[in-house]
Amino acid sequence: MLISDEKTAVKNLSDFRTDLKNLFDTWKAAPYIPAENVFPLEFLNALRGIGALDALLSRDEGGLDLCRTPEGGLVLMALLRRTGYVNLSLGRCLEGHVNVVRLVELYGTPEQRRAFAQTLKSGILAGIWVTDGTPPVTIRKENGHYRLTGVKGFASGVKQVSLALITATNPQGHSIMLLAPTTEADRRRAGPGTLTGMQASGTGGYDFTDVIIPPDHLLGSTGDYLRQPEFSAGAWRGSAVALGAMDRLVDLFRQELLERGRAANPHQLYRIGEALILQKTAAMWVEQAAKAAYAPRMKPEDVVATVNLARFAVERAALELITIVQRSLGLSAFVKGKAVEQVMRDLMTYLRQPAPDEALTDAATWFIGHDWPEGDL
Repeated sequence: MLISDEKTAVKNLSDFRTDLKNLFDTWKAAPYIPAENVFPLEFLNALRGIGALDALLSRDEGGLDLCRTPEGGLVLMALLRRTGYVNLSLGRCLEGHVNVVRLVELYGTPEQRRAFAQTLKSGILAGIWVTDGTPPVTIRKENGHYRLTGVKGFASGVKQVSLALITATNPQGHSIMLLAPTTEADRRRAGPGTLTGMQASGTGGYDFTDVIIPPDHLLGSTGDYLRQPEFSAGAWRGSAVALGAMDRLVDLFRQELLERGRAANPHQLYRIGEALILQKTAAMWVEQAAKAAYAPRMKPEDVVATVNLARFAVERAALELITIVQRSLGLSAFVKGKAVEQVMRDLMTYLRQPAPDEALTDAATWFIGHDWPEGDL
């Protein structure tokens, strides 16, 4: 019976991968320039249509274990990469949704996981909002429930997210995770200003003051959000989304050179070669990081260090790719309204994740005294 169940699971995973590829091929065959400041709801609905959000859940909850198993992790990598190709703003929101699923899987009780799965099956988008605004979010117990006060800033998809995983500081000064509804429009606040890129993600703020949270919406224990290896290992998913944008940029680069009749120029060919090397190097690092995040025998320190190296490698490759494209296409790469300009602008904004230098030096500190964990991958 177990063997039969395993075969069915493999087939379902294979079917989903096929559906994802077919959807991506449809997207890729119809080039478009996404509208600024407009959330790409049609693409999110298309992902819902092939069951992408449900597939993130565990098999027990009707999903495909994309957030649990090595095989599922590689399919998740493809999902995030292809979403990043189509639209980075959607990629960011999807990656946040995945992060919430993963944290509930890790730190939720069985009852919380079941309830969360039922909520997600209604088709909602979840978000992870941990950056505090002014004032920061605090929590205190009150009559058997919990009252929140404060604002979360840099909330991606603030108009689309219906349930957010947030952190709040309790009276003892400890940070705890909780799930909070985010459907009240009058609680939305202006974001940090007009971002250079990623405007379609709808980054804003959300005021949680006087929101009442039942006890079963508190997740895990104090400090769990920062617990390793998950806190750092989860960064591989953001790298996968960025890789998708690199794929799109390389395709746009090649397409424009062909349309201009410049593809045979030896200097342009050299740059195309450099671009392909950067793209494939980033892809290999993302795959290594995805495998490390799900490797059952790897030490937590090996996982964190591997993902940190991958994160830095992808960032550097993407920035070098942008420079090559700009140098090759000249001023046409800076014309607003062109897809290549918007993808570069979105990607530069997307890459601004916190503390990249610290991530690199932490990884180097570990690996200077330890061998690469090749066998465990």
